[in-house]
Amino acid sequence: MIVVTGATGFIGSNLVMGLNATGASNILAVDDLTDGTKFRNLADADIADYLDKDEFIARVDSGDLPPVSVVFHQGACSTTTEWNGKFMMEVNYRYSQRLLAFCQSRGIPFIYASSASVYGNGASGFREERDCERPLNMYAYSKFQFDQYVRRQELGAQVVGLRYFNVYGPREQHKGGMASTAFHFNNQLMKDSECRLFVGCDGYGDGEQRRDFIHVDDVVAMNIWFWENRNKSGIFNCGTGRSQPFNDVARAVIAWHGKGAIKYIPFPENLVGRYQSFTEADLARLRKIGYGRPFLTVEQGVRKYLDWLNH
Repeated sequence: MIVVTGATGFIGSNLVMGLNATGASNILAVDDLTDGTKFRNLADADIADYLDKDEFIARVDSGDLPPVSVVFHQGACSTTTEWNGKFMMEVNYRYSQRLLAFCQSRGIPFIYASSASVYGNGASGFREERDCERPLNMYAYSKFQFDQYVRRQELGAQVVGLRYFNVYGPREQHKGGMASTAFHFNNQLMKDSECRLFVGCDGYGDGEQRRDFIHVDDVVAMNIWFWENRNKSGIFNCGTGRSQPFNDVARAVIAWHGKGAIKYIPFPENLVGRYQSFTEADLARLRKIGYGRPFLTVEQGVRKYLDWLNH
């Protein structure tokens, strides 16, 4: 059985669909459906069973699970504005420790979601190395500490941590304010005929802050590739290796609709000092182990996403 935690979430649900596309349906979906609207993300998927995240981890601890072939651990509290450190460390750190121990004790591949947020403002670069890692919020700190924990372990079975950069694409509507800029720009344009971007900051012009935007299909492909290449372990960046400005995202949305304009709005005071104005995945380590798949550009990915989102 394949386990996908966070299965009704954004990346988790796309991963389930990606596994379905390979012919796999013996999937145990694990999540917290307190927000029942997330069921829609799996309404067109084929799974074998569903477990609440608390029941699942209890069964992990007791060993009361059927044979598991791989765990894709996507579940987490991903709200970057959450400052309850006790809650964040229990959900993102301790839960992951318990699941890792289970997988190691049974020789099960463990592929988990890390985050590019561990690099902080990126001043030291975006390499998978300790001297580049300077988390700026509690979410990033919880992800960073689990990466550190993994590094200290003597591992047997495959363990892969994927540091997701700015992921966008289908099935993210439930994320509200944490959804991608492509999602929000699309909604803004349809309502007000404009895409709203921040004015310049950190030396960047209006809307010229740059991120490594990666389509969720590319993220899914990387997860599945690692499962198919079980002799590869480590922590790897999951981005395109190419930064593009927010203006490019807005222009791609406007191009899809064939109308609209860009409006620049004041930079929020609560984000000063906590904002990544530039991200760009260093892919040297990923390419060195043989991952050669190309990535969608913003122009290609946004067009593909809006085809899905608006139809």
